[in-house]
Amino acid sequence: MTIFSVNNLSKAFLDKVLFKGISFGMEEGERVGIIGRNGAGKSTFLKIIAGLEVADEGTVATNRELRIEYLNQLPEFAEHARVLDAVMDARPEVNELLREHARICKIMENSHDEEIQNRLEAVSSRLEQTDGWNLETEAKIILQKLGVTRFDEDVKNLSGGLRKRVALARVLLIDPDLLILDEPTNHLDADSVQWLQDRLQHSSKALLIVTHDRYFLDAVSNKIVELDQNKMFYYPGNYEQYLIQKEAYLETQEATADHQRNKLRQELFWLAKGAKARRTKQQSRIKWIDEMQNAEKHVEQKNIKIELGNSFLGSKVIDAVNISKTIGGKLLFKNFDYNAAPGDRIGIIGPNGTGKSTLLNTLAGKIQPDTGKVSLGATVKLGFFQQEIKHFDESQTVIGSLREIAEFIDTGVGKDRFLTAKDLLERFLFPAKQQHSRIETLSGGERRRLALLHILMDNPNVLLLDEPTNDFDVATLSALEDYLRNFLGALIVVSHDRSFLDNTVEHIFAFEEGGVIKKYPGNYSAYLEKKEARSQEKAEEKVLKEKAKELVVKTEQPNNNQPQKPKKLSFKEQQEFKKLEEEIAQLEKQKAEINEFLSSGGTNYKELDEKSKLLKKVEERLDEAEMRWLELSEIAG
Repeated sequence: MTIFSVNNLSKAFLDKVLFKGISFGMEEGERVGIIGRNGAGKSTFLKIIAGLEVADEGTVATNRELRIEYLNQLPEFAEHARVLDAVMDARPEVNELLREHARICKIMENSHDEEIQNRLEAVSSRLEQTDGWNLETEAKIILQKLGVTRFDEDVKNLSGGLRKRVALARVLLIDPDLLILDEPTNHLDADSVQWLQDRLQHSSKALLIVTHDRYFLDAVSNKIVELDQNKMFYYPGNYEQYLIQKEAYLETQEATADHQRNKLRQELFWLAKGAKARRTKQQSRIKWIDEMQNAEKHVEQKNIKIELGNSFLGSKVIDAVNISKTIGGKLLFKNFDYNAAPGDRIGIIGPNGTGKSTLLNTLAGKIQPDTGKVSLGATVKLGFFQQEIKHFDESQTVIGSLREIAEFIDTGVGKDRFLTAKDLLERFLFPAKQQHSRIETLSGGERRRLALLHILMDNPNVLLLDEPTNDFDVATLSALEDYLRNFLGALIVVSHDRSFLDNTVEHIFAFEEGGVIKKYPGNYSAYLEKKEARSQEKAEEKVLKEKAKELVVKTEQPNNNQPQKPKKLSFKEQQEFKKLEEEIAQLEKQKAEINEFLSSGGTNYKELDEKSKLLKKVEERLDEAEMRWLELSEIAG
């Protein structure tokens, strides 16, 4: 069944055309990802489908029998709404029944009138029919999975990120026929992103989504739509299949363009030579050339080029010694040591609210630790890209904002090492026409791209990035990844974007329980493998302990059917029992020494990896020895 269809849709913002003459539609169960560069009109297209904006031309036809819900990047709520109520009001009829049930129960504390009792029974019956009793529980589960635990908080007092998560919980609770999501993974930690990904994957409902998270997009979509050059291009399959098809398409386009150019040159040469032929043939050739010259030319898709240099960085970069921080009575991190070095690639991860941004600000010297000390090297030139971008003068032009910083930037690359503000803007896909536009005309993603340019153009040698992927398109992320791969300085990044972390970092600092920050060698995927292996080990250890308990209980229960015969250890078993006691003591000591080494905060990651593997072997042998010791001790009594 068709959910919606658009025909000949066009939209422009001021003097900028976003898309023109596009047609598109969705069926039940389709999961469509929309991609395109910042400012291409992705969010505007979603709003038109949701009925929140009107197209300049064209029509949108929606199926009135099906429910469509839209998650805005900047959600709005009723005044003074509690978090839990804001979510449960997604199903207003059921929530009102719950409120009515609560009111009646309150009345019945002082009255047992038969009419009131009948009303209570009627409301209860209605709640049974609508599965209303589970509404509050389901709302709380979704909120918790998205990292929201303050159910009674006034929504207006929440940060923008928390409000976005509350709004996401609300639309998920509705479970509409079509869910329209605009950057749903912004402000979510990695665990919440994974939960949302799993939920959408297993849903049979239709999905229309804009996201920069490539892993997420690949997992949940079965069709990709690209907004480019004011048009829509359609690709069946997920994001990985899109990349394959796109590459083949571009190769075809390039080959076709080369063929056309060669043929055009031949025809022009023929005309110049004045070849003798029938006039009709000559006229047809001239007409063909005119058509070729006037035909809409394929616009070569430019890639962002970041060619900023790297200034000298000495051996001392950032020294953090035994730092701890508590805010509002909550311990964020404790006893953390880090000695940064040129070439470091560190990714910081952890649940929302654990203190990742606070750690980044502490390392930057913007926040003082409660204990310990942070010092920066004399040669450090810090570039700090924060979640909240700098405030721009809305009336200023794009190029004017850059010229306030510098007219020329020394990139330290090649003979053309001095780039103008205009050159840099062009490399960041701000065409000449847009450079002289006011900043107020930029999209959210374009503003963040401009803010990033303000930082990188200062040629930092230490980069701190706090959630840099929010609101960036895939092209910008790919360009930033390319830049970071060639960056000679130190990089420390806080991000929930798994693909970005995989492409940019070589070590993970993970926030764990009790304010402990544990260090793992490898990128995010390597960290996940270690985490899953550790979870599996804990599960196996629990099973072994349960089996041991069962074995002890079994031996303590007398057998009433047969007389109990005393058992004794053989001489060989006595010797084994004695050796096991000595071996277990040695293994326990070795395990404690390895754990102390791993938690010491060392930076020799090769040795850390070797010790981790040794710890696994020691724990496996310890489990075997303890099980055998238990068996022999039961015989010995």
